[in-house]
Amino acid sequence: MAAFPFELVAPNKVLFSGPARAVVIPGYEGDFQVLTDHAPTVAAVRPGVVAIDDANGRHLRVFVRGGFADVNPLGLTILAETAIPFEDLNVAHLDEEIKNAEEDVADASDELKQAAQEKLDRLREIRDSMKLG
Repeated sequence: MAAFPFELVAPNKVLFSGPARAVVIPGYEGDFQVLTDHAPTVAAVRPGVVAIDDANGRHLRVFVRGGFADVNPLGLTILAETAIPFEDLNVAHLDEEIKNAEEDVADASDELKQAAQEKLDRLREIRDSMKLG
């Protein structure tokens, strides 16, 4: 399978930069997979896990709290609000993210409350799945 250039960038660091064979992105319209020659797309990213199959056959997972994905002829870039390698993620850290999201819901205007609540619900789902696993 052919590879394409991919970068996953958070405000404080670049978590991945290099060729990827496939990337699964948790989009607000649903999860979607990017492969070589994907149609140009810009999508909002919801809290979830970005799954990366790199050009060397390694499978990597990175938790993102949200952001944007841009697919274009030059490759894929994800600009994440927060990004944490899955192996560094733990329930305590997710609890902190949930606390921040609860504050976001409490402070949100009526127009933004539903989106803030959806983000909070998704974070709780991820935390609960980690407790089961």
